[in-house]
Amino acid sequence: MPTDELSTRLDLAVAAAREAGEVTLRYFRRDNFQVERKSDSSPVTVADREAEQHLRQRIAAAFPDDAILGEELGEKSGTSGYRWILDPIDGTKSFIHGVPLYGTLIGVERQGRSVLGVINVPVLDERVYAAAGQGAWYQSGNAAPRRAKVSAVPRLAEALFLTSEVEGFTLANRYAVFQRLQEAAWLTRTWGDCYGYLLVATGRAEAMVDPRMQVWDAAGLQPILEEAGGTFTDWQGQPTIYSGNGVATNGKVTPEVLAITNATV
Repeated sequence: MPTDELSTRLDLAVAAAREAGEVTLRYFRRDNFQVERKSDSSPVTVADREAEQHLRQRIAAAFPDDAILGEELGEKSGTSGYRWILDPIDGTKSFIHGVPLYGTLIGVERQGRSVLGVINVPVLDERVYAAAGQGAWYQSGNAAPRRAKVSAVPRLAEALFLTSEVEGFTLANRYAVFQRLQEAAWLTRTWGDCYGYLLVATGRAEAMVDPRMQVWDAAGLQPILEEAGGTFTDWQGQPTIYSGNGVATNGKVTPEVLAITNATV
């Protein structure tokens, strides 16, 4: 896989994610949008759709032969072997309640493997991004990017464990997993959605576990966590974005977390 092909896509992904974030800020903490319910009862707003439309236009202009899959606007086929996977607002529930812990997620897949990822959190003006073999990078505002690295915390008993929402474990009939993780960890917080994964990738948390994920929730995470020195797997420990659940860790606590998520409970 040519490095320049990834680098040019990463440059676009970072710039477009920041631009999409600016689109969402036009609506954040304002009363100029309505919240709709999708068929799965999850919320969606005009900000989600406008941000995704912006991303799709930028990608199509630069890489017209790349495929695109977005949470809100469906799939466009391509011939290049690359597929962009987009979540314009990951954390819409946070967004509609004026909570700043939402972000734009971009993943790029090649031959079934996620090779590039961006998490941009517009209200906090933080982002982390990576491409396979090129390291993970963290940027705050317009400061110079610096290497993103997971923490060196060795045990779950000393670790910060995050999840997006506790109800997800109940809906997945795995509430006992949440209880065991909470008991095993030093601290538990629901600083969730993509912001939780940013915290793991930058060494501010050690484990993020979600029992229910769509591919657009996961696609950008795997390369970021791996390039930062950590792991992103499903609950059985497979490094995939397609299992419908996810475990991100600093690598050192991975065996302890997987022993809980992979148990029959």
